[in-house]
Amino acid sequence: MEFPFGPRFAAALGLVLSSSPAALAQSSADILAPVRGQVTDATAAKPLPGAVVRWLGTTDVATTDNAGGFALPRPARAEASRLIINALGYRPDTIAVATTGSPYVRVALRPGAELGEVRVEDRAPSYSSLTPANTQVITSRDLTKSACCNLAESFETNAAVEVSTTDAVSGAKQIQLLGLDGAYSLLTVDNLPALRGLSTPYRLNYLSGTWIESIDIIKGMGSVVNGYESISGQVNVRLKEPEKAERLLFNAYGNDLGKFDLNLNLATPLSKKVSTALLLHSDHLGRRVDRNKDGFMDLPLATQYNVFNKWKYQSGNGIVSEIGLGALRETREGGQLGFRTGAADAYQQNYGFTSSTNRYTGFAKTSYTWPGRPYQSLGLLLSGTHHDFNSTYSYKQAPYEPRQYDGTQRTGLATLLFQSVLGTTAHTYRVGLSYLHDDYQELFRNGISYLNETPEVRYAREHRTRLENVPGGFAEYTYQNLRNLTLVGGLRLDRHNLYGWQLTPRFNLKYDAAKNSVLRLAAGTGFRIANPIADNIGSLLSAREFVIAPNLRPEKAWNAGGSVTQYFTLAGRNATFVVDYYHTEFQNQVIADMYTAPSLLLVSNLEPGGRSFSRSFQAEVQVEPVKGLTAKAAYKYLDVKTSYSGQLLRRPMTVPHRVFFNVGYATAYDKWRADLTVQAFGQRPLAPHPGEEGHQHGAAETMLPYSPRFALLNTQLTRSFKRFEVYAGVENLTNYRQANPIQSASMPFDQNFDAAMVYGPTYGRLTYAGLRFRIE
Repeated sequence: MEFPFGPRFAAALGLVLSSSPAALAQSSADILAPVRGQVTDATAAKPLPGAVVRWLGTTDVATTDNAGGFALPRPARAEASRLIINALGYRPDTIAVATTGSPYVRVALRPGAELGEVRVEDRAPSYSSLTPANTQVITSRDLTKSACCNLAESFETNAAVEVSTTDAVSGAKQIQLLGLDGAYSLLTVDNLPALRGLSTPYRLNYLSGTWIESIDIIKGMGSVVNGYESISGQVNVRLKEPEKAERLLFNAYGNDLGKFDLNLNLATPLSKKVSTALLLHSDHLGRRVDRNKDGFMDLPLATQYNVFNKWKYQSGNGIVSEIGLGALRETREGGQLGFRTGAADAYQQNYGFTSSTNRYTGFAKTSYTWPGRPYQSLGLLLSGTHHDFNSTYSYKQAPYEPRQYDGTQRTGLATLLFQSVLGTTAHTYRVGLSYLHDDYQELFRNGISYLNETPEVRYAREHRTRLENVPGGFAEYTYQNLRNLTLVGGLRLDRHNLYGWQLTPRFNLKYDAAKNSVLRLAAGTGFRIANPIADNIGSLLSAREFVIAPNLRPEKAWNAGGSVTQYFTLAGRNATFVVDYYHTEFQNQVIADMYTAPSLLLVSNLEPGGRSFSRSFQAEVQVEPVKGLTAKAAYKYLDVKTSYSGQLLRRPMTVPHRVFFNVGYATAYDKWRADLTVQAFGQRPLAPHPGEEGHQHGAAETMLPYSPRFALLNTQLTRSFKRFEVYAGVENLTNYRQANPIQSASMPFDQNFDAAMVYGPTYGRLTYAGLRFRIE
């Protein structure tokens, strides 16, 4: 099914682009000039360099120069009329500024006896009006609208990212951004690449929701500073800062499946310069549940222990250092109800799956900002990861053996970054050097022994090793005219020890066409090395035989697109409308083909002359019709196709049409909060099950098997008290279940067995309750 208004939208976008010169030529009366001014010491009547000035409800800031002067661009939001001024050792101040003309303000700050906390509360828009890239922010308040026990559940009230389950046995989940699997989106934690490579299948379970301060979702390629791997976008998770987090936060959660989560956050300042936060998480599911009566557990038994310790040092004279250390231990056990790991021939008596993961992480970030030059800094970023896992899967009957997939990844990343200005703050730049070390060790026993295969040949077939050493350099230039235009151009050059030189250009443009209208354009390239087994982990829970072609090449793609954001008022309150379109075209992609021969998973490079692309369109509106009531609705269309054996077909398991709706209400002082989320999914193509006939060459795309349409409703109610709040909710309120999520569940060792075609819930309605207790 083709996108019904694709050509019309392309024509409309072309009209917008072609009319931009006319928009640039509008009279200066239609564009608000930046606010300029000076910040001084009220007692000594001297300038205050390094003071921070920002608009209430935004994140864009300006800092004062040696003379105390500043110039701050007007945000696109017309209602912003108050400035917040902060300086170390002084009492902050908030002043009103005229919304017309070219105001010049003078602010005199009074010294404070001690530096206290100042909290100014205002609900900023989810879509930033200031960033050059198309960025949506999920705040800590948004995270409390759902159970949010881990990162996977953090996107439930967001339309941009879709979370899907890879199979009906292991519980692995992945995100989709712009219609592409999560491996194509760069996941960063505090702007450091993290949870990549072999950790991708289960990474959404490795970050507790209570640890997260906010999540930035960036569509498009993003910045070259963060590396070359981003293709569809970037998801940046901001962990809670030691000096700002609650002194104590305890969260307990339980649901009717028997799963419970416990979280404890502790943060404290050890001195005026040093603070620390200890983040603890544990979850456990020990109950065997089979609600659909197919003989398989609906969710695997699982236990996780997770700890992260973060330290921060602020010298007060320009040096800021952060250190973080984390450790994780997780075990999973899934399959038939009768499966027991301790039994003899456990994996052949009953169908079963087990995995265990040990993960250790660490990072260190140090920056120095020149006194009197808040725009000039030097930073050193270091991070390291050791990720180790072992997993076993039942696979057919003798003479076949259980499948075994074990892996170890050791990663080190170093970045040296310098940023400054060229003459004025209208021209800024960032340059740096980076070094990536990736050591992959994988063992994959496919459950098959071949006749006349020598031990040496079998060892080479089962052991996959890859050592990557990638030094690189990058430069990024930003131009901002303080009125309505921001340009960001970046280029990085990396020398990959296996694949040679790699050039990565990226470009972002933000143009405020009017006071409340923002146009963004983005284009660039991405580059990544595929991990063919980890990237297709769900197919291990099927009778498909993995056939991986030799000499897989790196994946490369172009991504281009843009968005239009319109801020307006409805019933005197803030509202936002956003429409965006992105096209991703692969020059090469590692394709997992389940169409040609369903009994095999054929993993190979994109065939010569073939195409693989993703077209993503989304329109979203957010309103607050009355005080305390917020609502947002979105429609998303995805056209994702790949060439399989010479025929361009839709990618399996990708939903072309999706409708999203969320409404929330909060009473005065947030004593009561209620939220309802509705997601409607259109039909999605499914791959044939193993043992069935593959898609016939030349047959129409409509001949593919498709899932039915369905909708999911989630709701939650929260009651807040002085120091704690209780919440209860229901997921999948209508109790929808996918029919037969496991093909041949009664004969799991048969050649038709398939647990990888999961498109909907398998266990029906889920109810839960929890408690949050905090001390600020």
